[in-house]
Amino acid sequence: MLAKRIIPCLDIKDGKTVKGINFVNFRDAGDPVELGAAYSRAGADELVYLDITASFEGRKTFTDLVKKIAAHINIPFTVGGGINEMGDVERLLGAGADKISVNSAVIRNPLLIDQIARHFGSQVCVVAIDANEERGDWFCYLNGGRVPTDRNLFQWAKEAEDRGAGEILFTSMTHDGVKNGYANEALARLADELHIPVIASGGAGKMEHFRDTFVLGKADAALAASVFHFGEISISDLKHYLRKEGINFSYWYFFS
Repeated sequence: MLAKRIIPCLDIKDGKTVKGINFVNFRDAGDPVELGAAYSRAGADELVYLDITASFEGRKTFTDLVKKIAAHINIPFTVGGGINEMGDVERLLGAGADKISVNSAVIRNPLLIDQIARHFGSQVCVVAIDANEERGDWFCYLNGGRVPTDRNLFQWAKEAEDRGAGEILFTSMTHDGVKNGYANEALARLADELHIPVIASGGAGKMEHFRDTFVLGKADAALAASVFHFGEISISDLKHYLRKEGINFSYWYFFS
């Protein structure tokens, strides 16, 4: 089994880390710089920063905050939110991001995926997809889950891969913040249909949920927020549990 990844996510609203349920009802979860540094020390494999209101508010991601977080971590760092053009990508990579997560902008303008992959490499381009299960199928949403589209999750993920995306970050709006487990059936289908890594997001509530998304959902990485932010699960305890369940992680963690 290839090495899996545990990825804490910093959802940023008004410069603060927040967490909601089903993309609404947000509460403060702490200082993003302090949280990022703590996760880096604790053994997280990567860190994701999502400015969850940037697209909705029509503004750019907070570059200064990205710089501060990047200066305090030593793990791969993905940044998303309000990225609409190549200049945004250059600005955030210059601020310390290793990868860029694009969502609403590339549904509106899919060519941006081609441009990012061509100029910076596929490894830089993470296509995030917020989708909700409706009428027996999965449909994509824009602007942090506020605007529905007729885009099908699986068709869009395949197009994103074909255009040069290096990873798919799939958040189930149905499962987000509910803590009843990830959308493993949809994740497994994505894993079967794609040839790039799939990151599971939305639904983590206990350690077994991480195991299930790696085994049943075939996810390459599991992203979570509130269970880490509020101290419900520690990354070290989680990795210890998952190793016992036969889940493999990166080399450095075993000997750290």
